[in-house]
Amino acid sequence: MSLSEAVAIPKVIADKVRSLGADLESYVVEKLLHELKLDPNDEARVHFELAEKYFREGSELVDKDSAQASEKLYKAAEEVVKALAYNLGLTEILGRVRERGRWTVTDLEVVAREAARRIDEEIYIGWDRANYLHVWGFHEGKLDKEAVKERLPYIERMIKILREASQKRPPGNP
Repeated sequence: MSLSEAVAIPKVIADKVRSLGADLESYVVEKLLHELKLDPNDEARVHFELAEKYFREGSELVDKDSAQASEKLYKAAEEVVKALAYNLGLTEILGRVRERGRWTVTDLEVVAREAARRIDEEIYIGWDRANYLHVWGFHEGKLDKEAVKERLPYIERMIKILREASQKRPPGNP
């Protein structure tokens, strides 16, 4: 899988999305997914592709900018959890997300717990580590590069578990 070309978003739109407290890229992707009404397998692949992208970016930033690395690694875990919602066929949560037009931390938390119960407890452990990065590494800026590095393998393990779970899923099943 590979990400496509970048798209320029006018500043007034970008500023409005950010004023809503949303990440611009996530907001655009969620709106496109809603509009395009992709097959659940394709939606899961979109989130998996983004998880890998964010993980790569976060890994590359650890020694340069621990706050940005923390946020990218959190985003990687968030995308893993979203992909797992599709893989597990969690239609109730996915319906709420579609209706609301965005994911909440509560949605992600519920999916992470359910995925841990059904697939591997390390998903929830990774989600917990990622959320710590999000709050204390990005928002509060309190984590140094060593603290971020300590949590990186947990996010990497989430991606590996997602990859393995996706390969085990029968074709055509969410």
